Amino acid sequence: MKARITPTQREVRLADDDLIVSKTDSTGRLTYVNRTFMRISNYPEHALLGQQHNLVRHPDMPRGVFRLMWETLKAEREFFGIIKNMTSDGDFYWVFANVTPDHDQGGGVSGYFSVRRSVPLAAVAAASELYTRMLQLERSAGPATAPEASLAWLRRTLTERQTTYERFVLGLYAS
Repeated sequence: MKARITPTQREVRLADDDLIVSKTDSTGRLTYVNRTFMRISNYPEHALLGQQHNLVRHPDMPRGVFRLMWETLKAEREFFGIIKNMTSDGDFYWVFANVTPDHDQGGGVSGYFSVRRSVPLAAVAAASELYTRMLQLERSAGPATAPEASLAWLRRTLTERQTTYERFVLGLYAS
């Protein structure tokens, strides 16, 4: 079970050359973490391995984004996202995440690789604006339908902007 951590307002900034790498099984349980992941998240390896990757999920992240991520991964496509994570002591860090399915020898998905890197501040500001609205919608929708409600809004909003979430975040990262 995920321990209750109180979020702080302290940010941990990734260096431009920091690469956070992890691997999970098909259910999202961590099977590998690199030293950068441990350093940034402030968890020792033994506290991470075997745990759900959402151990580092920050409560400011809308569940709708993770619903989109899992839909994308279940379709065996890679996912790109701008994600706010939380350290073991409640600090936060923003990442540009790329998650890809890992296929076994038979061609089935055996797990997922994730590589995260620093993200431009302008990208964080743009994503935060959307995420704030998504969180408001999730709170008003209630726990049972929160992810679907915020994801539907996100899709409508991005369609109005004539883009997709993937193009949106890739454009922000490139800027």
